[in-house]
Amino acid sequence: MESSRARRGRRAHPAGSRPLLYGALATAVVLGATAMGTAYVKARAHSGVRAVSSAASPSASATESEEASVEPVARPTTDYDELLASAMKAVDVPDGAEVSVAVLDLESGASATHGDGAFDTASIVKVDILAALLLQAQDEGRQLTAAEEAYATAMIEHSDNASASRLWSAIGEAEGLDAANERFGLTGTEGGDGMLWGLTQTTAADQLRLLRQVFGEDSELTGASRTYLRGLMERIAVDQRWGVSAAGGGSGWALKNGWLPRTATGLWDINSVGRVTVDGRACLVAVLSDGNATQAKGISLVEAAAVAAVSVFVGQDASASEAPVSATASS
Repeated sequence: MESSRARRGRRAHPAGSRPLLYGALATAVVLGATAMGTAYVKARAHSGVRAVSSAASPSASATESEEASVEPVARPTTDYDELLASAMKAVDVPDGAEVSVAVLDLESGASATHGDGAFDTASIVKVDILAALLLQAQDEGRQLTAAEEAYATAMIEHSDNASASRLWSAIGEAEGLDAANERFGLTGTEGGDGMLWGLTQTTAADQLRLLRQVFGEDSELTGASRTYLRGLMERIAVDQRWGVSAAGGGSGWALKNGWLPRTATGLWDINSVGRVTVDGRACLVAVLSDGNATQAKGISLVEAAAVAAVSVFVGQDASASEAPVSATASS
């Protein structure tokens, strides 16, 4: 059947003019375009990409780009808190006792915490007292005096309580400690009333923050202050080398322990904080506990928790060991 366009062309041109030539040219163009289109579709099909007609899509290139794009696959993240909780299932926590632990892998910066309760510090607060004293000395642009250094050595290496009381007074007791801790980034620690520095309340997470001030680079303490405090923690008296050091196999540690029998209950607060190095990997560890029937049982609990905490970042078969210590002293 003759198209309407052909009829219009016949009316516009008399017989013997050039419409036949135009018709031939038009036919050639249509055939050529059809052949090119067929070749393009075959080529696209051969390459594995679905051909889309321009009539169906206003932007063929945009459609092709969308088809070629691949959604990024999110990398799985490690829940270290969950790993620590799982590791702590192997730790035997006696009835009535409570324990909280926090650990930081210094190499990766990853950390984990198990338990968020507040505990008495006992003598682990002595690290905090010295850190506060060093911060105040820095602000005053001075070094520690000979007397302050003597008190600091006795307080950290031998856990001497009289020396701790001298330096507690020197920093302004709880008010001075709390002011320093605000700058250190501690949020769950409150200094003890009056001279009761051993009843300062803290959390494992806060003790980890304090350890980062001592052993990390991003600190309010100068390099010299950090080196000084770390050195004292590496020279703890032999009879006090228990606690988080158990996670390091007895070597490569710096620590401070605290132990306190509560008069009202007869139960023990046993705590340990510090740095251990296992297979060349350094971890900061803080373990707090209370409600322990004896000092020895509390030490065993703290060491088992420290081993579990470090195992989150360092594979090891180390087991906690119980060190013989006096069950009558407090610190």
